[in-house]
Amino acid sequence: MSDHFPPAHPGEGRDPSGREPPQAMRNQTSAWTPAFAGVSAELDRYAANRAALTAAHAYSPADERDACGVGLVCAVDGKPRREVVELAITALKSVWHRGAVDADGKTGDGAGVLLSVPQDFFADQVTRIGHTLRPGPIAVGQVFLPRNDLGGQEAARTIVEAEALRFGFYIYGWRQVPVDTSVIGEKANATRPEIEQIMLSPPAGLTGEALERALFLCRKRIEKRVAAAGISHFYLCSFSARQLIYKGMFLAQHIDEFYPDLRDERFAAAVAIFHQRYSTNTFPEWRLAQPFRMLAHNGEINTKKGNVNWMKSHEIRMAADAFGEMGDDVKPVIQDPHGSDSMALDNTFEVLVRAGRDAPMAKALLIPEAWNARSDEQIKPAHKALYAYCNAVMEPWDGPAAICASDGRWVVAGKDRNGLRPLRVAYTDDGLLIMGSEAGMCRVDEARIVRKSHISPGRMLAVDLAEGRLYGEDEIIDRLAQRHPYDQWLGNMVNLEGVIGEGPEPRAYGREELARRQVAAGLSLEDLELILAPMVEDAKEAVGSMGDDTPLAVLSQTYRPLSHFFRQNFSQVTNPPIDSLRETSVMSLKTRFKNLGNILAQDEAQTDVFVMESPVLTTGMYQRVIEVIGEKNVAIIDCTMPPPAPDGRPGDALRANLDRIRAEAEDAALRGCATIVLTDEGAGPERVALPMILATGGVHSSLVAKGLRSYVSIVVRSAECLDTHYFAVLVGVGATAVNAYLAQESFMDRMERGLTGDLSLRQVCLNFKHAIEGGLLKIIAKMGIAVISSYRGGYNFEALGLSRALVAEFFPGMPSRISGIGLAGLEAKAVELHRKAWDGGAISLPVGGFYKARRAGEAHAFEARMIHTLQRACDTGSYAAYKAFSEGMRRMPTIQLRDLLDLRSTERPVSLDEVESVNEIRKRFLTPGMSMGALSPEAHGVLNIAMNRIGAKSVSGEGGEDPARYTPLPNGDNPNSAVKQIASGRFGVTAQYLNECREIEIKVSQGAKPGEGGQLPGFKVTELIAKLRHSTPGVMLISPPPHHDIYSIEDLAQLIYDLKQINPEARVCVKLVAMTGIGAIAAGVAKAKADVILISGNVGGTGASPQTSIKYAGGPWEMGLSEANQVLTLNNLRHSVRLRADGGMRTGRDVVIAAMLGAEEFGIGTASLIAMGCIMVRQCHSNTCPVGVCTQDEALRAKFSGSPEKVINLFTFIAEEVREILSGLGFRSLNEIVGRTDLLQQVSRGGEHLDDLDLNPLLVRADPGPHAPFCTVEGRNEVPDTLDAQIVRDAAPLLERGEKMQLTYTVRNTARAIGSRTSSHIVRRFGMDGLPPGHLTVQLKGSAGQSLGAFAVQGLRIELTGEANDYVGKGLSGATLAIRPSPGLAAAQANAILGNTVLYGATSGRLFAAGLAGERFGVRNSGAVTVVEGCGANGLEYMTGGVAVVLGPVGFNFAAGMTGGMAYVLDLNDRFLTMLNKDSVVVEPIGTRHWEAELKALVEEHARETGSVFAEEILRGWDRYLPKFWQVVPKEMVHRLDQPLAEEEAAHRRA
Repeated sequence: MSDHFPPAHPGEGRDPSGREPPQAMRNQTSAWTPAFAGVSAELDRYAANRAALTAAHAYSPADERDACGVGLVCAVDGKPRREVVELAITALKSVWHRGAVDADGKTGDGAGVLLSVPQDFFADQVTRIGHTLRPGPIAVGQVFLPRNDLGGQEAARTIVEAEALRFGFYIYGWRQVPVDTSVIGEKANATRPEIEQIMLSPPAGLTGEALERALFLCRKRIEKRVAAAGISHFYLCSFSARQLIYKGMFLAQHIDEFYPDLRDERFAAAVAIFHQRYSTNTFPEWRLAQPFRMLAHNGEINTKKGNVNWMKSHEIRMAADAFGEMGDDVKPVIQDPHGSDSMALDNTFEVLVRAGRDAPMAKALLIPEAWNARSDEQIKPAHKALYAYCNAVMEPWDGPAAICASDGRWVVAGKDRNGLRPLRVAYTDDGLLIMGSEAGMCRVDEARIVRKSHISPGRMLAVDLAEGRLYGEDEIIDRLAQRHPYDQWLGNMVNLEGVIGEGPEPRAYGREELARRQVAAGLSLEDLELILAPMVEDAKEAVGSMGDDTPLAVLSQTYRPLSHFFRQNFSQVTNPPIDSLRETSVMSLKTRFKNLGNILAQDEAQTDVFVMESPVLTTGMYQRVIEVIGEKNVAIIDCTMPPPAPDGRPGDALRANLDRIRAEAEDAALRGCATIVLTDEGAGPERVALPMILATGGVHSSLVAKGLRSYVSIVVRSAECLDTHYFAVLVGVGATAVNAYLAQESFMDRMERGLTGDLSLRQVCLNFKHAIEGGLLKIIAKMGIAVISSYRGGYNFEALGLSRALVAEFFPGMPSRISGIGLAGLEAKAVELHRKAWDGGAISLPVGGFYKARRAGEAHAFEARMIHTLQRACDTGSYAAYKAFSEGMRRMPTIQLRDLLDLRSTERPVSLDEVESVNEIRKRFLTPGMSMGALSPEAHGVLNIAMNRIGAKSVSGEGGEDPARYTPLPNGDNPNSAVKQIASGRFGVTAQYLNECREIEIKVSQGAKPGEGGQLPGFKVTELIAKLRHSTPGVMLISPPPHHDIYSIEDLAQLIYDLKQINPEARVCVKLVAMTGIGAIAAGVAKAKADVILISGNVGGTGASPQTSIKYAGGPWEMGLSEANQVLTLNNLRHSVRLRADGGMRTGRDVVIAAMLGAEEFGIGTASLIAMGCIMVRQCHSNTCPVGVCTQDEALRAKFSGSPEKVINLFTFIAEEVREILSGLGFRSLNEIVGRTDLLQQVSRGGEHLDDLDLNPLLVRADPGPHAPFCTVEGRNEVPDTLDAQIVRDAAPLLERGEKMQLTYTVRNTARAIGSRTSSHIVRRFGMDGLPPGHLTVQLKGSAGQSLGAFAVQGLRIELTGEANDYVGKGLSGATLAIRPSPGLAAAQANAILGNTVLYGATSGRLFAAGLAGERFGVRNSGAVTVVEGCGANGLEYMTGGVAVVLGPVGFNFAAGMTGGMAYVLDLNDRFLTMLNKDSVVVEPIGTRHWEAELKALVEEHARETGSVFAEEILRGWDRYLPKFWQVVPKEMVHRLDQPLAEEEAAHRRA
């Protein structure tokens, strides 16, 4: 093959001599050496496992995720420089820790660079193969060809050449790219493509943008033809005269060894974009390495499903002038809907650019700033108009994003609206712009740097290479906003809210008809009292507790609305949920009506749109909307049907009517109706209502498929719709707006009966509307989506128990792993309910029983009889009583998926004595994380003592631990929990807390409310609880929905790294909640060096959660556990990590089934509470627990009767039952059955109304090959050492004898978590405050890596000269950190010196930094004292203690949710009040000498610590600066301060 060269085409194109290129250029070999045989077998096993899992619906490659480090280097003058390429490669090598590595140590997840095409270099290549250079630039295609398929290679080359000729290009020839395969791993080599370059000369006169467009269209045609020819492993990395991409599956540090071209001095460029990938799977796919054609992206687009679906609608109208008759060649815009989110974003970005928008406008369209909730003081009206136009044209691509992109002329770097990924910027004195995920990546000499900054959320920087001009954040938006009179165009946008908001609200039904309609819609008294009443009376969603022990909808014997079959998607690890409480301003429910225009046209026809504030309509609003739109533009479609004929085939009537509805909707769209109304009001004695979710999904998906969806809006009027979840499902499957008319009739009826107090009709309607809107915000926020238009039609659910055929037809792309009920079953249920409602007789609403156990209602796993049986067993120690409980559980109706499974074995039973002992089995048990705060101190302590006595583990929960518990009690009992939990609130997380344990659990999500933060009501925050959590007694505590240091998978890897530094022995566990796609996330977590992965089921208990979260978010652990086990095995990671499961496990049988599905350890929570006396009254959230388990009330706590003995009895019984089952199956230990799904069989297919309930996806096995199917790691997965290994050696005199010391080092961004391991040694030797402050001083110079001073303790002092990255002082526990800029930097106070999320969860200590901090500075600070000179958005969010002084500008949403501590802000340009979130704080000028003295002392200390020039200037002009300071005090604290805020108040107090 090395001699192979494609033949020249006759005629035009190739040098007539047909001369071969010199041998030197063709040094790629493709020989398969025996060394690859083992790798090849491994890749074959991977492929076979992947195919088997995919075929069994157990796994979808579309679930894989990735994240990374990204950046660019650019010469602002647009002139190529060799240094640009060299710096980009240096930077890429400095972010290796943001990628991941395969087990072979050499195969990376992907790295690459995008460069300007080095014309001189290629001109030389062209002359070397004997060609004369033609005028115009050389265009270069970087081509991946199938290396082991010579026929495919040849065919692909022929297609490339034929299309290039067809477009009029002259072909200079092909060049084989030199590569050095010795530096890549065996896996990467086995999948490596043949890498070649084709060099082309453009037709005369074709240059610039027109040339790039021609190359783009040519590439699109090549891709279509190659796909049609069925050639696999072909990929065009780049095809351009401006840009060239070198990428692959090597480690970042090997890029220029693998591609020696990059070391050639002639490789000079004006811009270089670089990217290091971290993916959740380990199979190397070369094409997935970034950069893509135009951009490199770090983060995750959460709205990808919706964006891809909407793009199908948009692209049909996109026949833009730019592409003429070739418009069809660019479709589909998104080439591979299952490809990565970054790839889809790149496809869309590229089409926008090639159609004539430039890169900055493409960024503004796709990833706009949050503008909707901001005033004109906060964002310029012209900018608002631009973004409003963008929103009218296209749904935002939402989710964490740092993008670096270039279209050849423009270079852009920007962030998502929430600022969730870091981008640090440096400017040099000779015109270089350097940006990337970390500061200090390029190792440029500090003396050259003139300015350092952060990019703000949603903003961008841009460079026009042609003009040689840099545009700042404001300038570039100014430029875009000036291009068109967007503000005038927006005159065509009609804001409907004012027109339809107020007005009459009609009543339609009398009492009897209302009751019949309520029964027909499946409503119960419980729905009206428990769910509807709180929404109408308090405008809030109903709250519940103690999890969900009712059957899954598909297993239920009673009628369940279709919405119950949908589980909400939520974010965990790979992207964060948004905080809908504290960061509401980035979110929007704005809903557009009318057609949405062609996204490529740039004119005002786009903007003739109706806009409403949310998709929630009251009945009166609905009627007024229809009037405004006009009767002739509205088609009303009846979604009811006559009862099916008794002899008809089940399901046929429903299908015929759904077909009719879809046909009517298509017809209406073609007729030009702008609005389609789907309604089931026609239901009555002779008409059966259809499930509205099915009708909506059917209409939306058929209109999308026909390209008509963007011409119409769909309004849904539904009787069944009552709670926020139903609204979310309707919008998620495509509804534009929803009117829950029967819910409204129901609460108007309650009002007439005098059940709503003295609320007016308008007030009850608004309350209901606001409650639903708040719930919708929360549901989209859990997924990390900020804007409802990007959620609409995105199918962001998982179907649990709906037939796969039904889902594929009505909700395409939504996962439905276990299949279930189909049209026949849904029809039967609808008809049965219809008969109940309308057949003769008097009618009364059923009582219900879905939320609380009722005799006639839904089954509950823990009903009173079973609770008493279990308590009797634990109280008396009777195994016989426990067996009665266990057998009683088996006789219950089917509730969980595992009830459909039974055990089978071909082995002969063994005698019980041969089975491993109760002691061994009990060590695998845990009591899951229930915090001290949710539980009473007595109950929390009993669990710890019981678990420690039997060598098992208890988890502390997220509320810290009382240090008194770290020493055993006088009787020898150990009340300290073995596993310490670290959750998003970081309550009580100190260096000492993290060192007093055997394991640390990162709680990413909780089964009862994944994607939401925990809450502890104020009445549970006693003096003790407040002390442990470093907060204020009596003030409600909320954990943020995301961990603010885990926005992506590489962030999680960093937190695991930090925890393994602060505790040198403890294992790290990551707690996830079961959902489809969890396998890929688990693989990413395992690659992040976790030791244990906990898969939590959706039924888990909780102290307080919204009912819709308890019931409809998260999946059963049976599905999550099996998927995690399968995908970990698929990726050769299973043996390196322990799997643990929890969520409603109660018996030995549950434990055995969990083991067979892959678990090695088992969490049993609710049952252990019952053993201590819990009687499941489900009022934990109200502090009224009658048995003293879940309350902080002294009187109720006295009633607690639990003891360690009762808890030990429970775990002993379960272990004994496990032994009996093992002995019967013929196994001697639990390890022998881990992952043995072949020992399980499905014995029931559910009720006869189901099409097929198929548990095969849970039971299919992946072959682990040579590895064990369980964890074989002794100890833990170690992480590389940091600088601390050296510090600990150098500080031996201090650590051994307590001597005072000072040490000095230079640092780079790759040295992370400096100070953490040293702090671990200090806290273990001297305790938290055994050393005086500053006893060990560590002086550093350079750019410190992430997590500088994380969890650092008193006695340690870190002085850094230079700059630091994200997470400085995370969990700071008493140390002092002083950070000063490099001496040469002018105006240090205007330069970035710290990264994002500084002082997250700090409990004590001091931080001084002479410069600007990034986003979310001081989030959840609960005790540190700090002075900085400015900060980014969301500063001091959720602060509960400490003091912060900000001597400069602050970003948007400052002090959101701040309930403790105090802040002082210097406001020199009168912008502070526009940036402040006033919800929880009061602000005043400095009002008394006391506060002035406190402030001045801190500024003086800051000047001393950092040598800040600016602080010294303030002190010199103190009287002039003092009036410019604001004092920020939480409202909760005003009356608790020991000093008054103002002098007159002081005088008043004295009087």
